[in-house]
Amino acid sequence: MNIPVIDFGAYSLDEEEVPEEPMHDLRQQFKTALTEVGFVFLKNTGITQEEMDRVLDVSLKFFQQPDELKRPFCWKNFDSPGHGWVFPEEERLSPLRPPDLKESFNIGFLQPDIKWPQGEFREVLTSFFHRSKELSLRVLTVMAHSLDLDPEVFLSAHRSVGMKNNATALRTLYYPPVGQEVKEGQMRCGEHSDYGTISLLFHNNEGLQSLVPVQVRARSGEYIDVPVSPGYILINIADLMQRWTNDQFTSALHRVLLPPAGDSNTRQSVVFFLNPDDEALITCLDGSNKYPPVTGRAYLMKRIQAALDLKLQSFSSKLTDY
Repeated sequence: MNIPVIDFGAYSLDEEEVPEEPMHDLRQQFKTALTEVGFVFLKNTGITQEEMDRVLDVSLKFFQQPDELKRPFCWKNFDSPGHGWVFPEEERLSPLRPPDLKESFNIGFLQPDIKWPQGEFREVLTSFFHRSKELSLRVLTVMAHSLDLDPEVFLSAHRSVGMKNNATALRTLYYPPVGQEVKEGQMRCGEHSDYGTISLLFHNNEGLQSLVPVQVRARSGEYIDVPVSPGYILINIADLMQRWTNDQFTSALHRVLLPPAGDSNTRQSVVFFLNPDDEALITCLDGSNKYPPVTGRAYLMKRIQAALDLKLQSFSSKLTDY
């Protein structure tokens, strides 16, 4: 099974609007891909590989510094949890596995007075945040058309992206070389689904990346490799969007595997996690009551708490083994 590829050129960031006929084609392609797979590659989006590489380059300079130079930017030092450095093995996206072998830097609330690493880090990541936001809103527009909805249904719930009352985040990720100390069952990123509406995945274009793949789980239950293609952006449905569309669009589990034995290569990627505004009320768009209404913030907090509870249960069960 292959992940569908859609040419987004007719509605790229270089175009002001899309004519009726190309929109008809896009809406049909989106509906097929997102109802049957939950993931889709976009090409010709207006965001170039050069833009992606610039983000990855400045990020790599930050990650390759000694930890003592990165520690002042730890996310725990900021009032806004959507900003800052997440140190290696701090996260565990699959609560049934050991901590993930990765580190990251998140940006979400673009306050003018927040602390940033020196150099062009702030300028580059902030610019890319805005570019990703604009592309995401265009994707939401096509998604709405594919369901015969007014695009404002989705767009009006994302008015505050980049502000304090919205949890959208741009995350730049670094997967360091894997040594001999890997724990049983450990991955670079354990299997999980995203919480919000949609996510955009950007990654670097190195040939060896195919040996340390991202994998997504198809509806059949099998995991399929995500190929690395120049300039391509992987769009995936997140859990709240599946709930919002009453399961018409489906989210899917995904993960990042360890490299083959003896492979000491690193990996980088950037993900834009789009979330609705905190107070946006999400109800099933078909008028059903399959999922009760919930605000964007309440749903996010519920999912975060559920993940914490699973981790505590896993920790408690391990203690009983001793």
